[in-house]
Amino acid sequence: MVTKGQKINDRYEIIRILGEGGMANVYLANDTILNRKVAVKVLRGDLANDEKFVRRFQREALSASSLNHPNIVEIYDVGEDDGNFYIVMEYIDGKNLKQLIKRRTKLTLPEVIDIMKQLTDGIASAHDSFIIHRDIKPQNMLILDNGLVKITDFGIAVALNSTQLTQTNSVMGSVHYLPPEQAAGKGATFKSDIYSLGILMYELVTGSLPFKGENAVEIALKQMKEPIPSVREFDPSIPQSVENIILKACAKNPKNRYENVRDMHNDLCNCLDESMANVDKIEYEYKEYEISTKKIKEVEKEEEDIKPVKKKEKSSNKAAWIIGIIVGILIIAAITLILMLPKLTKIPEISVPNVTNLTIAQAEKKLRDAGFAINETTQEEFSDSISEGKVIRTIPQADVVRKKGTTVTLYLSKGTEKIEIEDYTGQNIYEVKGKLEQLGLKVFIESQNVEDVTLYEDKGDEIIDQNPKSGELYKDDQIILYYPNIVVYPDLTEYTLNDLQDFADKYELNLYIEEVETDSVAEGTILSQSRTKGTLIVRGADLNIKIAVVPKAEPENNSGETTE
Repeated sequence: MVTKGQKINDRYEIIRILGEGGMANVYLANDTILNRKVAVKVLRGDLANDEKFVRRFQREALSASSLNHPNIVEIYDVGEDDGNFYIVMEYIDGKNLKQLIKRRTKLTLPEVIDIMKQLTDGIASAHDSFIIHRDIKPQNMLILDNGLVKITDFGIAVALNSTQLTQTNSVMGSVHYLPPEQAAGKGATFKSDIYSLGILMYELVTGSLPFKGENAVEIALKQMKEPIPSVREFDPSIPQSVENIILKACAKNPKNRYENVRDMHNDLCNCLDESMANVDKIEYEYKEYEISTKKIKEVEKEEEDIKPVKKKEKSSNKAAWIIGIIVGILIIAAITLILMLPKLTKIPEISVPNVTNLTIAQAEKKLRDAGFAINETTQEEFSDSISEGKVIRTIPQADVVRKKGTTVTLYLSKGTEKIEIEDYTGQNIYEVKGKLEQLGLKVFIESQNVEDVTLYEDKGDEIIDQNPKSGELYKDDQIILYYPNIVVYPDLTEYTLNDLQDFADKYELNLYIEEVETDSVAEGTILSQSRTKGTLIVRGADLNIKIAVVPKAEPENNSGETTE
C-alpha cells in the first residue's frame, strides 16, 4: 500500500491519491529531482504478481513513452520499487470524460466534434508509431478547463487478456467499448481502436451507452450481435453526416470501418459543413456479421456459466474426500511455488549509465556493456546544448536503477531549432512580437519615417518593414520590426517663440507668424495655430501662428496732448 509521504524509487514523493481503479491506483506526487508535479500509477497487487503481465506491461509502457503529441499524456518513467510496479506520467489537473458526461448528461454537437477531433488526432499519432491503445473509454480521456483533451493509459490494456471479461470492474467498464472481434477472442488491430472511438462518440452525443447488460458477457454478446442504435432517432436534429461517422466507426465487420483513424478525423473536420447537409445514410459494403457462430455460442455458454445455478445433488462423501485431498495438495504446491519463484527468477538490478553527448554508436555500446537492451527506434528532439546526432537523454533516465535487460530508448539531438520567419508587413506589430518571442527570438520594435503620413491614419501599430526580411533564424537571434513614425500637432499655445521655431525646423514646416497687439495676455503668448491639435503633421506644410505683442503707444502732438 502506497502512503502519503512515501517515496517511489527514492524520487517520487507521494502527495495524495487521485483515483482508484481495478488495475491500478493513481497518486499525485512530486518529482524531487526535477521539482515538478507528476502522476504516479501503481499497479494493483494481484497484477503485479503476474510476471507475464508485468513484462508485457513494461514493454508496452516503454513503447508508449516515445509518443509525443499534445493530446497524449506524456510518460516520463516506468519501473519497479519494492514490489510496486509504477508509471510516472505528466500530471493533468482536469476531469475525465466519464465525469463530464455524468455532470452534463450530454454535450453540444460542436463540443462533441471538437473532443473527437482531438482524440482521433492523438490516436492517429499513436497508430503512426504502430501503437494500439486497446482500452479506449471516457475514463481514460482527461479534459482540462480550456477544452484540451489528453489520452492516458497507453500500454496497460495490451497486457490484459481480453477474453477474461469478468476479471475486474475495470474490464467490466471496458467491455462497453469492446470491439466485436475482441469480444470473440481475436487480437486487437488499429480498427479495434476505431470501433471504441465510435462507441465513445455515441456516448458523448446521447449521454448514454449503446449496449447495456447485467454482466460483461451479456454486453459482449450485444457488441457482436446487435447493430448500434441510431443517434438520429434519439435526436432528429443531429445531421446524417454525424451519424454516418458513428455508423462507419462502429461497424461490426472491420472491413466496413474506416481504413484508419486519420480518415475518421477528416470526416469529423467536415461533418458540420453546409456541403454535408444532405448526405445519405451510409450503407455497408461488406456483410456485417462475419463473426463465427461458434465464437458467439462460446460466449453465450460463458454467460450461462456465470449465472446462478440450481444446487446439484450432493456427491458421495468418498468423492468429496478425494477432491479435498487433491485441492489441498494443489494449494500447498502453489504456495511453495509463489514463495520460491521470486528467488529463482530474480533479475539483478543495475543503474542506467549516463550517455548524454555521446554518439549513437558510443551510447549503444556503453548501454549494452552495462547489461541493457536498446530500443531499435530512436527519438529525435531539438537541443540548444547538444550537437546534432548526439544523445540528449534516455528513457529510463540516467542513474535510474532498472533490471538487467531493460530496454532503453535513446533521444538524439536534431541540433538547434530553426525558426522560419516570413514577411510580416501589414500585421499588428505587438501580435507578431509576442508570437516571435514565444518561438525564442529577441524582438525589437522601432519607428521609421514615412513619406505620406496620411496613408497611415489608424495604422500606428502596423508593421511597415522588418530586418531581416525572411528566412531562417535560431533561438535568441534578433529581428527588428518597424512601425510608421506618425506625429500630430500638439497644443502650441504654451510654446515659446524659440520652441516654436525648433518645432517647425524639426518637421520641415513653413512657419508664418502674425503679431496681434493686445494687453490682455503677456507679450509672446501664442494666441492661435492654423493646424488643429491632434491632426497629422505633413512635412513641408504651412503653419500660421498668431502671437501677442504689446500695443504701440500713440505719438504725442506739439501741444503735449495725446491725439484722439
